[in-house]
Amino acid sequence: MISLTLVQARDLAENIMRSHGFSEGHVRTVANAVVTAEGDACASHGLWRLLGCIHSLKAGKVVADAVPEVVDWAAAVVKVNGHGGFAGLAFEAGMPLLVNKARSQGIAILAINHCVHFSALWAEIEPLTAQGFVALAFTPSHAWVAPAGGNKPLFGTNPIAFGWPREGQNPFIFDFATSAVARGEIELHRRAGKEIPLGWGLDADGQPTTDAASALNGAMLTFGGHKGSALAAMVELLAGPLIGDMTSKESQAFDAGTKSSPYGGELVIAIDPQRLLGVSAGEHLLRAEALFDGIVEQGARLPSQRRFDARVLSKHNGVQIPEALHADLMALL
Repeated sequence: MISLTLVQARDLAENIMRSHGFSEGHVRTVANAVVTAEGDACASHGLWRLLGCIHSLKAGKVVADAVPEVVDWAAAVVKVNGHGGFAGLAFEAGMPLLVNKARSQGIAILAINHCVHFSALWAEIEPLTAQGFVALAFTPSHAWVAPAGGNKPLFGTNPIAFGWPREGQNPFIFDFATSAVARGEIELHRRAGKEIPLGWGLDADGQPTTDAASALNGAMLTFGGHKGSALAAMVELLAGPLIGDMTSKESQAFDAGTKSSPYGGELVIAIDPQRLLGVSAGEHLLRAEALFDGIVEQGARLPSQRRFDARVLSKHNGVQIPEALHADLMALL
């Protein structure tokens, strides 16, 4: 393993992005996403993702200097055209107007179109909970996942993210793929030569497999059988046709076999409890704390608590990445 401070990790990420001609906005937002994930002990969305970012650029599937275009579409609707750039910069461009509309209307939606996705959705959720909002986010990906009862890829990993603000404490956030596991986790198993558990994927013949490469070339599976499958279909609809963007199958066709990062849209919803509840907001938010206390008192862990704990440690201890990954990243320079 190779040890890096967070400063070293960020410098490495930024230098890689700059060396390939990305604009400073994309340099900043991509580096922040991958370094934060690495520091949160989420290696599947960490520095490893830079390999995919540069691959997508070389394949002509991301625009290095794309400038997001923000449109004030309706009283509670913001649209952002990413013009082929990464989603992080598009979200950053649209967030101020989304915040203003949510405070005014009580609820507002942000539809991001024509952008490339590679990072976890908590990167969009956390800034909104910091503003005191309840937030949700959805995005399709590539057609990697078979529906329940099927054996051919149709859905993306199709993550769902939710955030709830908490006064003086880390927000309650969950962010999970509707597939049994994130695709990046299977990729990391393949790189390490490790088997995957049964239930993660099927091989090209539709048979259950523990071989990571076979699952990547076959079909991933949803979590929870038909329940995860229904949620995956919901994400396809909410962040595809509803906002006028691609489904995972259409994104896969656009990819044209290059194995680049998914291209399409993202739907973000922000709800302001203060606007919705008025003077009673504090009372009802306190009731939410009783719910969280009830979870913890039983010895259970709140979602994202492991990430937040790791974030504190990484500020002092830095991060460790496999030597092979470090060599691959250095080669990008």
